[in-house]
Amino acid sequence: MGRNRARPDAKEAANLLSQVLREARLTWYLLTDGRVSSWVKMIPLATLLYILSPIDLLPDPILGLGQLDDLAALILGVKLFIEMCPREIVREHLERMTSMAGSYHVVEEERAPLSLDLPKEQDLSEGV
Repeated sequence: MGRNRARPDAKEAANLLSQVLREARLTWYLLTDGRVSSWVKMIPLATLLYILSPIDLLPDPILGLGQLDDLAALILGVKLFIEMCPREIVREHLERMTSMAGSYHVVEEERAPLSLDLPKEQDLSEGV
């Protein structure tokens, strides 16, 4: 039998979590950037208000389905916000997030000698 495709493996789950965290950080950086229009910054606020409001497309008491519309609104709101922000600002923040901060110094490693001159082992039977 083949592998069950309904359950993602650990690598796929880690990739999904990594992408969610990346989108969250990018959203935060864009929200705190003064170059992004205040009107565009209203998109995440409106999304948050929809999620917190008692009025939903699907009622929350329906287990699973009620939270599904909130999740869809959150994903759509974040994606729309990022798309509405100026591309050069988004690119700048993405580059800042992926670059390594700090200065690095490459240290040359000591090289081992090509031939190791080890003493030969003595025969243990000689001493007995």
